[in-house]
Amino acid sequence: MKKRKTILVFGANGFIGQHLVRRILKDTDWYVLASDLKQNHLKEHRGNSRLELHDGNIRNRKLVRKLVSRADVVLPLAGIATPKIYITNPLLVHEIDFEANLEIVRDCLEMKKRVIWASTSEVYGMSTDKEFHPLESNLVMGPIHKMRWIYAAGKSLVDRIIFAYGRDRGLEYTIFRPFNWIGYGQDDIHDTSGKPRVITQFLGSILRGGKIELVDGGSNRRSFTYIDDCIDALIKIIENKKRIASKKIYNIGNPKNNHSIKEVAEMLLELAPSYPYFKDHCKETRIVITGSGKHYGEGYQDMINRTPYIRNTKKDLGWNPKVNLRQALKKTLAAYVEELNQEEKSK
Repeated sequence: MKKRKTILVFGANGFIGQHLVRRILKDTDWYVLASDLKQNHLKEHRGNSRLELHDGNIRNRKLVRKLVSRADVVLPLAGIATPKIYITNPLLVHEIDFEANLEIVRDCLEMKKRVIWASTSEVYGMSTDKEFHPLESNLVMGPIHKMRWIYAAGKSLVDRIIFAYGRDRGLEYTIFRPFNWIGYGQDDIHDTSGKPRVITQFLGSILRGGKIELVDGGSNRRSFTYIDDCIDALIKIIENKKRIASKKIYNIGNPKNNHSIKEVAEMLLELAPSYPYFKDHCKETRIVITGSGKHYGEGYQDMINRTPYIRNTKKDLGWNPKVNLRQALKKTLAAYVEELNQEEKSK
């Protein structure tokens, strides 16, 4: 009888983790070990016989090693992916995203476990390539005092260490680089601290009838990718049929959804009147221009565009992103309406 695959997800309560756990439990027979500091996004799965929940910090070495020893595939998804925190607390970003996750990679090497590493599109930095190629594009970071790059630099170095472990010591790995994954559950829509990422931050502003702040005019472009498409690719990477994804690097993004931040704001304001809660204050919401230094702090720097090369991802995995930006925003709005309905019922 074939052994059931055990998948270990660190950061299981986070944006990627919650959607991945949901899909695994829905569409596969895999067993899931899920670890995170909180479990609020996983509560719907409590009682599922194929899910084991652990309250855990990835700096808890005893717990981490115990869980890794039981897994077949390890996904270290726990980390800080919020630009505001790159500036305000760069050392914490380094300690979590680099140091703690590197220890997990080393555990996988020691225990001969396959690791699927969540890199980032930010490793390409300010590359001038029209498409960022996972094997050919130069990785271009800004100067040291631009603390925004501590996240990208840490991720890039782990990428390189994993590659070296794979080449020289036999580590089984796949590296994937998310390109602006969006959808429900990315951040708290009620958070007004400036920490939420762009879609949640804009939706929160519309919900409250506040200001949508376009940093430096919002001309920077991103290739937005809806979370369901992203999880489709991740499932195929975990399956790894005929070991097609072994020791490979994949961009997971949708180059057809390349839009400016300003275009995203305008599209959200166009869609908002069709959705309860959001329609109440959308007429009061105003788009304003703000400087990056004022919004993020003096350590901020940004890239003009991010467009992924995905032909190898499509070929190897038989994957193709399907959801355009308008559809993605509609799905995200509808999901937040459901959340707000539940909040109303619980009052």
